[in-house]
Amino acid sequence: MKAKILIVDDEPLYLRLLEESLKLEKYSVAKAENGEEALQVVAAQDPDLVVMDVMMPDMDGFTACKRIREFSNVPIIMLTSKAAERDRVMGLDLGADDYIVKPFSGEEFLARVRAALRRAESGKSKGQPEIIVHNDLKIDVSRAEVYVGERLVFLSATEYRLLLHLAHNMGKVLTSEELLTNVWGDEYREDKEILWVSISRLRQKLEEDPKQPKHIVTRSGMGYSMPVVMSRTN
Repeated sequence: MKAKILIVDDEPLYLRLLEESLKLEKYSVAKAENGEEALQVVAAQDPDLVVMDVMMPDMDGFTACKRIREFSNVPIIMLTSKAAERDRVMGLDLGADDYIVKPFSGEEFLARVRAALRRAESGKSKGQPEIIVHNDLKIDVSRAEVYVGERLVFLSATEYRLLLHLAHNMGKVLTSEELLTNVWGDEYREDKEILWVSISRLRQKLEEDPKQPKHIVTRSGMGYSMPVVMSRTN
């Protein structure tokens, strides 16, 4: 069965165009015209992906994204007519997984949708219980849960996939290009900004001191690594 995708936009034209594109690909589509409606649909229908405009009245996309992240790790793609770096970073920093700048082609839109769904699916457990431990960090892969000490940490789908890729390659230094290709997809190979923001968000959530990280460390001029400090148990 194809994925259910929630599209959120206060412009009827964009809603209709997005809906038509998705239905041609046999996706199930839910719609909302503002951020408040989006929160209700996510809570009630648990979609596989949210595609949401930034500029909306009452509750904008940034606020809605932040609110959704309080109770759901559903992948979120932000639609924005703003190409400024600060707007892209703000969306990613609030928990969005990706962004598309308006105007965009139908091919680009569907490619981003497929990539987001692929990342979410590849981050799911395949039924093989596994717990990865790194100092006070614990990743319960069978439940897709992350703990720091006894505290459950809420990650977006992409943040979880990034953390899991680092953990499964514990002790190895992974280049930015390798992380982008394996976590986001080959078409994101040069998008360093989305990686930098995601690493920063993970450190804020996982590290006792994000400026002196112990779980995700930077190897200057090389990439990123989760150093080997404890063994993993299966």
